[in-house]
Amino acid sequence: MSRIRAIRAWEVFDSRGSPTVAVDVILDSGDSGYSMVPSGASTGSREALELRDGDAGRLGGRGVLRAIERIEGEISTALLGLDVNDQTRIDGVMIELDGTKNKERLGANAILGVSLAAARAAACSRNLELHQYLTELYGPADVRMPVPMMNILNGGAHADNNVDIQEFMIQPVSMTTFRDALCAGVEIFNALKMLLAEKGLATSVGDEGGFAPDLESNIAGFELIEEAITRSGYRVGKDVLLAVDCAASEFFHDGSYHLAGDDRIFTSKNFCRYLEELTNQFPIASIEDGMDENDWHGWHLLTESLGNRIQLVGDDLFVTNTEILARGIREGIANAILIKLNQIGTLTETLSAIRMAHDSGYSVIVSHRSGDTEDTFIADLAVATGAGQIKTGSLSRSERVAKYNRLLRIESSLHDSRYLGLAEFQGMET
Repeated sequence: MSRIRAIRAWEVFDSRGSPTVAVDVILDSGDSGYSMVPSGASTGSREALELRDGDAGRLGGRGVLRAIERIEGEISTALLGLDVNDQTRIDGVMIELDGTKNKERLGANAILGVSLAAARAAACSRNLELHQYLTELYGPADVRMPVPMMNILNGGAHADNNVDIQEFMIQPVSMTTFRDALCAGVEIFNALKMLLAEKGLATSVGDEGGFAPDLESNIAGFELIEEAITRSGYRVGKDVLLAVDCAASEFFHDGSYHLAGDDRIFTSKNFCRYLEELTNQFPIASIEDGMDENDWHGWHLLTESLGNRIQLVGDDLFVTNTEILARGIREGIANAILIKLNQIGTLTETLSAIRMAHDSGYSVIVSHRSGDTEDTFIADLAVATGAGQIKTGSLSRSERVAKYNRLLRIESSLHDSRYLGLAEFQGMET
C-alpha cells in the first residue's frame, strides 16, 4: 500500500499565457505524480467552476493562488495518509470536502489537479504506464488507438477572424496505424498552409494550432480543406472524413442562431436544415455542439434529422456530467459525448461518464481544452478506455503535438495497437 505523504502545488501558465494549477502528489515510497490543469475559452454554463483569485492588480484577476492555498491546506489535510491506489475514495473525499454542486468552493482546477496527480503517482508506485493503470481503474475496455480529430482551421472563440464555426477538423480513417493517420494529418496541414499562402490568406494559427484566416463564408473553410486533402494525395470522404465543432452556444442569441460571417440568422429548425445541407454537400462525419446547450428542442430536431447518418457530439450540452448525459440518453439526444476532464473535475467522475456513454452505445471522444499545457494525460486516457477518438488540436503548437507524440510512444509499446479508422463510424452513412 502506497500512502500520500505530501501534496504540493504551484502556479504555471497554459498555452494562452493564462495562469493555471500544477500539482505534485508525493508518496511515502518516494514515488510521485504530477499534473497541469487546462482551461477552456468556449465553455458550457454547467461546467464545474475554476477558482480564480479575482485580483485585478495581478494577472488580470486570473491568478490561481487561492486554488493553490486550498490544495496545500484543506485538500492536503484531508488526503494525507490515504492509499493512493484508492482513486474513488480520494476523489470522493475532495467532492465531499468541497460541498457544492459545481466545485466552486475549492475550485474544479484545484480538485482536478490533485485527482490526476494522484493517478500518476499510483501508476508510478506500481511501475505501470499511466494508460495501463487507467485501464485497471476503468475496467474491461476495448483498448485501441484513437482516431484523431485534427482541428486545422480555427474560428469562433478560438480565433480572431470572421469565421463562425469554431473548428474545422479532419479525421484520417483509411489507415491501419495511428502513426500513418497522424502522418496524413501532417501532410494535409502543410498542404493547407501552402494553399492559404497562394491565395494571400493568413497562415497564423489560432488557440488550437489550426490556421485562422478571414474567409468569405463558412463554406469556404470546407472547400479549402477538401482541396488540401486532394493535393496531399488522399481521397476526400474515403481516406479522410471531415468534422466540425459549431460551438453553437457561442452564436445563439435571443432564440436564434446568428452566423455573422455569412450574415444569416436561423431558427432552430432552419439551422438544423443548414447543417443537413452541409452534410449533404461535404463528407462530414461528425458535428459537435450543433445546437445551443439549452436548445433541447433543436437537439431533438437535429438528432431526428442526422442522428442515423453521422456522429452528433454533445460538449457544452453534456459537459462530461452523468446526470445530463442520462437525460440525453433517455430522450434520444445526440449519439456521442465529448469528454473533458476539467468540465466535471475528477478522474472518477470522468470515467463514470465514459462508462455510461459506452454502455448506452454513445461514441466517446476524449478532448483537450483551448487553453492547454504540455500535460499528456488525455492521450493515455483515450487509449485506456477504448474511447476510439481524440481531439487535441492541429499539427502545430507544442501543447497539441505533445499529445500526438505521447500516442506514438504508446502505440510503439503496445503488443496489439489496433487502429480501427473508418470502423469507428460503422453503421453511420459516412
